[in-house]
Amino acid sequence: MITKKKAFIIFLIFLLLHLAIWTLIPTISNINLPLDTIEALAWSSELDWGYNKHPPVSAYAVEFVYQIFGNNDWAYYFLSQVFVVISFIYVWKFSNLFLKNRVYSLLSILILESIFFFNYTTPEFNVYVCQLPFRIMAVYYCWKSIADKNIIDSILFGFFSALGFLTHYSFVFLLLALTIYYIYMIIKKKKIIELNLFLPIIIFLLILIPHLNWLFENNFSTISYALDRTGIEEKKLINHFINPIIFIIKQFLILIPFLIVFFLIYEKNKKRLQINIKDKNFLFLTCVNILPILMVFCISIFTGAKIRTMWMSTFYLLSGTYLFYLFENKINLKKIKKFFYSIIFLFIFSPLIYLYVSLSNDFKRTDYPGKEIASLIQNKWDRNFVNEIKFVIGDEWAAGNLSYHLTSRPIWMYDLKDKISVINKNDGVIYAGNPDVLKKVCPGVFGAIKPIGYCLIGNK
Repeated sequence: MITKKKAFIIFLIFLLLHLAIWTLIPTISNINLPLDTIEALAWSSELDWGYNKHPPVSAYAVEFVYQIFGNNDWAYYFLSQVFVVISFIYVWKFSNLFLKNRVYSLLSILILESIFFFNYTTPEFNVYVCQLPFRIMAVYYCWKSIADKNIIDSILFGFFSALGFLTHYSFVFLLLALTIYYIYMIIKKKKIIELNLFLPIIIFLLILIPHLNWLFENNFSTISYALDRTGIEEKKLINHFINPIIFIIKQFLILIPFLIVFFLIYEKNKKRLQINIKDKNFLFLTCVNILPILMVFCISIFTGAKIRTMWMSTFYLLSGTYLFYLFENKINLKKIKKFFYSIIFLFIFSPLIYLYVSLSNDFKRTDYPGKEIASLIQNKWDRNFVNEIKFVIGDEWAAGNLSYHLTSRPIWMYDLKDKISVINKNDGVIYAGNPDVLKKVCPGVFGAIKPIGYCLIGNK
């Protein structure tokens, strides 16, 4: 029998092992950081209130780490797992508010190991991993602010909602779901709207003001990028049928291991499923788990939008809590060994697969010799110029890697366009791009490390 104390100890061990394993495995198997992490580091070389693809929070997170640890890859794998572990801690805290048995709270977190969004994909620190803790914190403090009517909880709800939105705009679906719950409860109780309900909104909007201002100044480039990725502009009627079906199939496939593990502890008994649609706990859990997915599905139907799989990676954080709440009287803890064995298997299997794929395939982004290329370019620069490299210009991958690996941490830019005025004659500049084009137009020292060409412009 697992006591409350044992459940908590197992939870702590799980957190420490998850943190250690998923920091260590990519550190020893990858030569270079993944694309999205390099991309965030490229953006963070010059902090702003938004970037060409995403809002700014992920860039702020990696820059904070860079200022402490510099270009040590392990630090960014560690950062990623810190975000995952914090989200697990808040799932634990949230689950304890809803599940009567502390063991069920433990199981609702352990079962997340069966969803690859919470293990296999986490070494790549990106906007989705960055959003995880803010998502569950927003849900947790939203519930606390409703249940306890505490002003501090309301402030924290607004604060973490803003940070979540500033990681990736998909956060808006959760906010809409929570708003629907709020409206339902107000209508149901026939109460006058309380002033403290507006407090999270005020906090949320105040934090968003700089980003909203940036959006206006940059022609809503992040929103345009998100819409382009959905393929809405194709305007093919068949997309309104095909894309929603593909979306549902993908979600089902993602959840197959999750459901298999759950049914290892499920008991077919005569006890009736106790679903009370008036139960505020059930309604809240349904809102945060089902409504966001349903909204995305409906958008895909009405617009024909193609939904990227990774966009949904944060949506399943409370799926374990939801399932254990729904089927609480159908859980047979006598079968818990089977459940634990399956989780242990996945806990070991997933990093081993990651390690195997990483070591057996030499053509991945994480095999890119970014540090070596930066060293060669730095040596060439030092032989030809006396000033420091201040800017690197090119795509987020080739130029972003230089920004990360070069000792001067130059500012990354995709192109100059309206930014030519920020560069003065004493600033060292490196262009990274098509070698055939750069060779013809380079006014400085040209070099190529296949498949990228480099144009070095400095003072001799």
